[in-house]
Amino acid sequence: MHVVIIGNGITGVTVARELRKRSSDTRITLVSGESLQHWSRPALMYIYMGHMRPEDTVPYPEHFWAKNRIERVQGWVEGIDTAAHQARLAGGQTLAYDQLVLATGSQPNKFGWPGQDLDRVTGMYSLQDLERIDRASAGLRQAVIVGGGLIGVELAEMLHSRGVHVVFLVREASYWSNALPTEESALVTELVRAEGIELRLQTELKEILGDAQGAARAVVTSDGDEVPCQLVGLTAGVRPNLSALQDSGIETGRGVLVDDTLATSAPDVWAAGDCAEIRRPEGQRNLLQQVWYTGRLQGERVARNILGDVAPYDPGIWFNSAKFFDLEWHTYGTVLPNPPADEQHLVWQDRPARKLLRLVFGPDGALRGMNALGIRYRHRVFERWIAEKRDADYVLGHLREANFDPELYRRPEPRIVAALRSQL
Repeated sequence: MHVVIIGNGITGVTVARELRKRSSDTRITLVSGESLQHWSRPALMYIYMGHMRPEDTVPYPEHFWAKNRIERVQGWVEGIDTAAHQARLAGGQTLAYDQLVLATGSQPNKFGWPGQDLDRVTGMYSLQDLERIDRASAGLRQAVIVGGGLIGVELAEMLHSRGVHVVFLVREASYWSNALPTEESALVTELVRAEGIELRLQTELKEILGDAQGAARAVVTSDGDEVPCQLVGLTAGVRPNLSALQDSGIETGRGVLVDDTLATSAPDVWAAGDCAEIRRPEGQRNLLQQVWYTGRLQGERVARNILGDVAPYDPGIWFNSAKFFDLEWHTYGTVLPNPPADEQHLVWQDRPARKLLRLVFGPDGALRGMNALGIRYRHRVFERWIAEKRDADYVLGHLREANFDPELYRRPEPRIVAALRSQL
């Protein structure tokens, strides 16, 4: 059996590794136009900032691929013929497959802004994006970043580290308020400004102006202001990369539509990771999961399904983490930016120290989720408490079990527990 995998990010490589772990005779071909080598996408910013070399972001040595008999092809897939079971690459090469896995990832959103295709306008997702940003950095004095998510704040930190003045356009009234509750959003908003970033809230991009050489020279905002710049970063979210699917007949929505086993509408074709949109029962919103660990989990599930160990993908209990400059954020379970009235939220924060803990309990009194900013708690402990539906009295009484920070190892700070208990 020949399995062709399009995309060599964490999802595609996980499919390949899991297939080889479970099958010695499956032929595996991994295709990517971005890079022949698999590398750690979250490390992009650290390459730019000089904390890591490109070779430091490569998880597997070169001999790994030959040892595991995983063939690699560098090229962009331009079409898929599901009837003939072939993938067509730029330049005309074709790859025949018995099973095909789409792990094409994401690409930065563009919303039809005038000037969005000028030179020195880029996202911050791929190696090619990093190369564009690096090329534009010579003589770079001011940059405009559009969109206030996690990628946007990473790009702001990258440019700020090289002394570039950053103007940050965010359409919401507070930073990332479409994902963070009010207190967390306010805390991060204060931090971004304290770091020296010119954060313009409730401001959108209207147009990008070009110079005589076809490169960005300024942006026009929704307020009518013209902001000079030598680089525009488009970080208003990402969308599934469907570029290889044109005229393939494979059903798509926001992403590649799959059932709960991650099978697409075409026979012998699967999709996983950022590009996959999992169908949900009628009345429920389809599921797009675009973080590192879900890509790995979906890759493992697809490989097992291909080999006949068929089972639905279980997304488990959600978690995520990130850094806003030096402020760490962790979230486990479900924490909504606009919580429903039947939830109980216990919130402790030390605003001057930029520390916050939020515990969320449902109408049944069971723990639904938590947010932590500037303070660490153990993922596995909170995951277990959410699964066990522990109530507030139990969680507060056992909070020491979740301590991670060394200074909280023996017991949680009494003021945290006292402040949370006072809200019961």
